[in-house]
Amino acid sequence: MLDYEKLLEDDYLEIAGRRFKSRLIIGSGKFKSFQQNKEVLEASGAEIITVAVRRVNITDPTKENLLDYIDPNKYLILPNTAGCYTAEEAIKTAMMAREATGINWIKLEVIGDQKTLLPDMEETYKAAKFLVKEGFVVLPYIFDDPVYAKKFEDIGCAAVMPLAAPIGSGLGLQNPYNIMFIKEAVSVPVIVDAGIGSAADIPPVMELGVDAILTNTALAEAKDPIKMAVAMKYAVIAGRLSYLAGRMPKRTYAVPSSPTRGVPFKS
Repeated sequence: MLDYEKLLEDDYLEIAGRRFKSRLIIGSGKFKSFQQNKEVLEASGAEIITVAVRRVNITDPTKENLLDYIDPNKYLILPNTAGCYTAEEAIKTAMMAREATGINWIKLEVIGDQKTLLPDMEETYKAAKFLVKEGFVVLPYIFDDPVYAKKFEDIGCAAVMPLAAPIGSGLGLQNPYNIMFIKEAVSVPVIVDAGIGSAADIPPVMELGVDAILTNTALAEAKDPIKMAVAMKYAVIAGRLSYLAGRMPKRTYAVPSSPTRGVPFKS
């Protein structure tokens, strides 16, 4: 067992009673093929892959299907409602996915603006409330808003997924304080979703104590998606270990790294 595995031996991501060793979640959009997506998933060490029901086939067995490449017994296939602009659309998409696959987990996305792809919080909340009552494990994509994050927890969502930056922007974390406030506000897992641009963006997010990272475009649009997947795997591990280790305090002035006690004073 590698050293980092020993250090993280009892450290799990737990969502709705299900445990995962990896805190990296990947998507399935924009890859050149299902085969490439499979290879990236394996390289990343992730155990959860999100699938846009409206864009990636997991419901029609007569056509090329992602489930032909990814073993649902090994990975959690997490359908998502990407491309939906109303609660009604999202609910219909979630119902269709569950009926076709038997999966009752849903990453809930209700977009409010086509240009920015930012979430419509009112419609997302409306859909989440309905789907929770229908027995779904709901993980909503939301603004980095601690007040709304708490509201989603209160209606029974299994996790909250605040954005780091707009979907596909690659800008990295824009507001660390709001993510910190969300972590303080809720007891369910906080999974930072959207805006990650490379492996370098991940440790600063994980060091805030968030529970997981979700990324897609940064992998699919990398010059070498496999290498980026491996880099992200270890970036998540590094960030998590750094958080658990506890960083030194930041100081205004320098502090000698070597002991000074007993050293003669020199004028």
